[in-house]
Amino acid sequence: MDVTAEWTQHEQDERRAAKLDEIAAEREFDALVERHSRTMFRVACSLLRNAHDAEDAVQEAFLKLYRTDGWRRMENERAFLAKTVWRVALDRLKCVAAGGEDVSGMDVAAVGESPEERAAGGDERELLRQMIDALPEDLRRPLVLSAIEEMTSVEVGALMRIPEGTVRTRVMRAKAELKKRFEAMKEVQR
Repeated sequence: MDVTAEWTQHEQDERRAAKLDEIAAEREFDALVERHSRTMFRVACSLLRNAHDAEDAVQEAFLKLYRTDGWRRMENERAFLAKTVWRVALDRLKCVAAGGEDVSGMDVAAVGESPEERAAGGDERELLRQMIDALPEDLRRPLVLSAIEEMTSVEVGALMRIPEGTVRTRVMRAKAELKKRFEAMKEVQR
């Protein structure tokens, strides 16, 4: 075999290897999306409070990660992805606020039956969800991330850029507030 033919064969082998690497990377990324998309959606939804916007934020976060190959350099997948989608969602929230749209309604619980009506119907889980939604943002976000998303205080602190001790304090205050409100609702039922 002459040098030219050998070189051509070598280039073809390298292209095949590169294509196989690309296919393997896509499968690996697909698996990553499958493992963490729900968690990322919940993180985005806890900030944006709108399912459509949360889906967009998750998609945008995954797209950024894929384009920059940032997903290949993760040490703690869940924390890294949660932080990424949190930043994307926060940017979306700032865009809405900067656009002059009214974001004050975002702190209001979903329209529907009042908590008293739901409690009277015996749907305590829905009541609890509404009560969590009605908490002030500085208490609700750490509670959702730590209690519902099962992130550690360190992960939540890094994500929200607050000290770990502050995370614990806010979660404790949120739980105390929920307990107080839940007990008050039960009193109303009696």
